[in-house]
Amino acid sequence: MRVLICGWASFRHGEATAGDVAALRYVGSDLTAAGIPCETVWSPVFAPQQRHFDQVDPQRFSHVVFACGPAHGWQVRELHRRFARCRRIALGVSVIDPHDPAVLGFDTVLARDGTGGPPARDLAAHLRAGPDPVVGVALAPGQPEYGSYRRHEHVHRQLLDWLTSLPCAPLPVETRLDTRDGLLCSTPEQCAALFARTDAVITTRLHGLVLALAQGVPALAVDPVSGGGKVAAQARAWGWPGILLADDVGPEELDERWAWVRGEHARRLARERAGTATDPVTRPREVLAREQPTPEPR
Repeated sequence: MRVLICGWASFRHGEATAGDVAALRYVGSDLTAAGIPCETVWSPVFAPQQRHFDQVDPQRFSHVVFACGPAHGWQVRELHRRFARCRRIALGVSVIDPHDPAVLGFDTVLARDGTGGPPARDLAAHLRAGPDPVVGVALAPGQPEYGSYRRHEHVHRQLLDWLTSLPCAPLPVETRLDTRDGLLCSTPEQCAALFARTDAVITTRLHGLVLALAQGVPALAVDPVSGGGKVAAQARAWGWPGILLADDVGPEELDERWAWVRGEHARRLARERAGTATDPVTRPREVLAREQPTPEPR
């Protein structure tokens, strides 16, 4: 017996969701623990360094286990054609049409739903959170007001390329509020709650830095304006060292500053800054008091 494990995260034109990948890993670890030889194939788009379908000889396998996702579509039908000599098992799948050739091509179907019987728990139910930090990512819009000093495209490309290799769970955070969009915060307090629940923040927005520090969350701020604009100025106002200027951004500089942001000193400093978040913020009443006209003498 030698088993090939695959799913939608194995197809070049498929999709690698967290649940799909967790299911494939679960099947692989369970078979390995039982001493059953097995290999898993992955999409070359999702995992270019791993084994792909076009690198697999069907003659080497006795069984194919297709795990998770819907059992339908031309990719699944092609799987049956290519591995026709193998015994094919669908495990933890959704059956949309029991008469679909993609379903009928399996020798055994153990579905999570769609067969008329009681539903079964999905194979990803074993998944537990990993140790990687949750990192809020708040990127600035184009900000055309900075004219020729704008370096937004360059900075964001550098940041996003760097983030792909960073061991973290990135959480996109949009500071723009909208009472009509169910996927956006509608109040500043809701947005602050997002920042408060992260372990760290990476931002090119002024308010990304401010809302992070106000909640005691350390931030790596990158000013996307050449020479420094409002983000760098705000970092100075807070006395916050976790700042990079647009012209200084590169993988080594990001690694170095990120190591500081994730350190104990930065966490302690962020908590201290949160404790002084309203001091010395300009008080409108004092400004207006200074604007009162001087009474004319009688």
